[in-house]
Amino acid sequence: MKRRSLLLGSLGWAVTRPLRAVEAPALLREDMERWVARTVAKGALSEQTLRDLLLRATFQPAVVAAVNAPATARPWREFRTGFFTRERIEGGVRFWNENQSLLGQARERYGVPEEIVVSILGVETLYGRNTGGFRVLDAVSTLAFAVPQRADFFQGELEAFALLCGEQRLDPLGVRGSYAGAMGMPQFLPSSVRGYALDFDGDGRIDLWNSRGDVIGSVAHYLSRFGWRFTGQVALRAAVEAPARVEAMVRQGIQPVYGHAQLGEAGVAPERALRHGEHAALLLYEGDGGPEYWLGLENFWVLTRYNRSQNYALAVWQLGQAIAQARAGSAVSGAGRR
Repeated sequence: MKRRSLLLGSLGWAVTRPLRAVEAPALLREDMERWVARTVAKGALSEQTLRDLLLRATFQPAVVAAVNAPATARPWREFRTGFFTRERIEGGVRFWNENQSLLGQARERYGVPEEIVVSILGVETLYGRNTGGFRVLDAVSTLAFAVPQRADFFQGELEAFALLCGEQRLDPLGVRGSYAGAMGMPQFLPSSVRGYALDFDGDGRIDLWNSRGDVIGSVAHYLSRFGWRFTGQVALRAAVEAPARVEAMVRQGIQPVYGHAQLGEAGVAPERALRHGEHAALLLYEGDGGPEYWLGLENFWVLTRYNRSQNYALAVWQLGQAIAQARAGSAVSGAGRR
């Protein structure tokens, strides 16, 4: 599909003719003008910088289509199938083995187990193989000004991207990522790169595309900052006596608010009793064999800070378990052949 400038066509946003000193500034749409004014008022970015970004951005219809039909919205039985593949499990074992020292350092510093970091990278980009083909400028600009329900959030990400390009001396036209503007092997949005990405390998720069150290350290740091508990589990399978009795608890969402007593009163029996002070959300999934109930613990909620989907969080945890088991099995098998 032919791309259109964010500032042209039926959207009527502005003109993209190159500016000369004698010409008046190109006109932007009113919401763009308001964004430029608000952002300039914060003092970190110039009006010219922001106008240049908008004039170079290109509207991407595929971005609008993708954000309106995210993969995470599919039923669990379909979503899970796409991630529990031999390629992802074997790739995870290989990535872990190749980066064992870095993963161990990240676990020691931030308390996040190796299998969780590895699984996130497997789910996000297949260990760096699929980091996205959209220009980040185009993606975040399209979402900021062509998708009203996400405008506030992505106008913030557009500002963060402009700041990031200045701070790290990036070419805003050369940075590529996902349809949502997520970048690198861990798929960090611009604000997350600025807030949580680390120079974990100590070379003086942050590189989320090529530095395994920076990638691993940044993912672990991100989860740690949102409260990852090293000794905590992620999710527990649960049995429910009467589904009608727990509908309100399921609708409550992913925040872990229910304790052992509340679950017992509602007829919810987890595979192990919740500990004192431990809380969970009651989650319903559409499994291959029918409805599945799970308890999302505090670390489950932390995973949803990476991606707000309960499908995503359960997939990361289950894939991580599968990778750890496959790696342990490989080690046992290798020892048996000696």
